[in-house]
Amino acid sequence: MADFLDVLGQKARKRVKEGYYKVTKQIIAPTKGLKEAVLECKNAPIISEIKVASPTMGVIRKKIDVNKVAIAMEKGGAIGISVLTEPKHFKGSIDTFIKVRSQVDLPLLMKDIVVNRTQIEAAAKMGANAILLIEALFKRGYCDCDVHRMIAEAHSQKLEVLLEILTEEEFISAIKTEADLIGINNRDLRTLEVDLEVTRRILTKNCINEKLIVSESGIKSSADVRFLHECGAHAFLVGSSIMRSSNIQKMVKELVLAL
Repeated sequence: MADFLDVLGQKARKRVKEGYYKVTKQIIAPTKGLKEAVLECKNAPIISEIKVASPTMGVIRKKIDVNKVAIAMEKGGAIGISVLTEPKHFKGSIDTFIKVRSQVDLPLLMKDIVVNRTQIEAAAKMGANAILLIEALFKRGYCDCDVHRMIAEAHSQKLEVLLEILTEEEFISAIKTEADLIGINNRDLRTLEVDLEVTRRILTKNCINEKLIVSESGIKSSADVRFLHECGAHAFLVGSSIMRSSNIQKMVKELVLAL
């Protein structure tokens, strides 16, 4: 039976065929990547996400000056910025990513529903430092190659990989790959339900093999950051709660100072 993850996979394949990810201009990314930024961080490593809308919340922030938001996140102490480029359900865009790249020197993560190596090439040309891959999309056959080859392709383009998982089974598989970071999504993309306990359950039962773990979704407060840190997460990707804040810089700083 099809679920929302199938919808995302199908729409992504269609966008690739329609040429959405054709990027011509080459932008050089700063050399410092997400992994290095996480390891060097003395507080809570927050990857702050620019997200205009979500499938569950609809439009999160109606009027947004992307340049000002990116600068506020950087001043707040974020170690990196995730920028959504998926246009249908998250209202992201390639143009937004390019604008953010022009404003900050932080490592940037291109967050999209990646199913094709064309999207890897686009990320590299836009000046991304890292790209998100979703383990479940490979399992369901939406991608044009297997996860190992896609990771190798990203690395050949000088991109780090944040490999996102939804289940314990996927986690066990993911830590055996060459992914630079493993993301545990507390939001089940199949049902869109959120539960921070997902990170706790997976990390208390499994060895992480020295991988850097990023807990994603559902993080609303400093207390959430501390809880996930105690569970074993090394970094934290936060979108909606930051984007809904009336003072983005202050919100990011509060999360950064949680540890």
